[in-house]
Amino acid sequence: MKLSINVKDENTTGICYGIAAYSLWGILPLYWKLMESVPALEILAHRICWSFIFMLLVVYFYRKRGALSAIIANRKKLFLIFLCGFIVSVNWFTYIYAVNSGHVIESSMGYFINPLVVVLLGVTVLRESLGRWQLVAIILAFVGVLIITIQYGRIPWIALILAVTFALYGLIKKMIHVDSLAGLVLETFIVMPMALTYIAILEKGGKGSLVSSSPAVIVTLAGTGVITAIPLIFYARGIERTTFSMMGFLQYIAPSLQLFLGIFIFKEYFPLSHFISFCFIWAALAIFTLANVGVLKEHSVVGQKIKAAEIETKKF
Repeated sequence: MKLSINVKDENTTGICYGIAAYSLWGILPLYWKLMESVPALEILAHRICWSFIFMLLVVYFYRKRGALSAIIANRKKLFLIFLCGFIVSVNWFTYIYAVNSGHVIESSMGYFINPLVVVLLGVTVLRESLGRWQLVAIILAFVGVLIITIQYGRIPWIALILAVTFALYGLIKKMIHVDSLAGLVLETFIVMPMALTYIAILEKGGKGSLVSSSPAVIVTLAGTGVITAIPLIFYARGIERTTFSMMGFLQYIAPSLQLFLGIFIFKEYFPLSHFISFCFIWAALAIFTLANVGVLKEHSVVGQKIKAAEIETKKF
């Protein structure tokens, strides 16, 4: 009984971390709008470098050097952490490319498809079982995504890359079970040298923003480390405590907030087909969340958590 209570508490804490992470990601476009004069690839390079610096300070402040050394000493975990860094960088680059090339709708579609990929990986790889209401939620979400895909008119390759890369990133984070702060330092470290080299080349050629931009833009670029690292920390802690499938469905919070910004702040076009699709997705999110917190009668959450924990223990 004590174990069950603790697992339920951990699940609730994980859901709260997930909500916080996806809410921050949802309002992130407001921050990127402050740097419209800076090329997207340069923003990405600064984002990586400043995230690494910020995470180093966090690890030092929380005295996580021991956890950092433990990961470095484990070659298998170190390889998977580096793989996480590469995958999340591909995700960031694809998103920036999509925005710069006029495929914003397709990129947003990717983050709606992602939870379906997450649930698929959760069931097939982590052996997480799904209850009746959770299956209903998946069907509703699938219908919503299908409506957007049909309306779009072709295979959404950008959306698929975004969906699959972020799902794989979350799966690896779920399986390796390392300290979230130490893990993030190493994730950013693996791609930091390339980002730093790119920034140096731009600055040497007189095209970098550190030389030509205003102090306000420079401060905003430095702030990308903080606004990148904090939601990643929340995400890492959330995925340690709740099911992989639950974290996948919470992802709908971010694009829903982005939808609100797009309609009411940025005044973007929102057709009826998108509204219908969102209604299916929001209904799915509500059902899946209520099932996991116990309002709808499901008895699989504790079993999923314990089962997933047993699988992770066997792996390492």
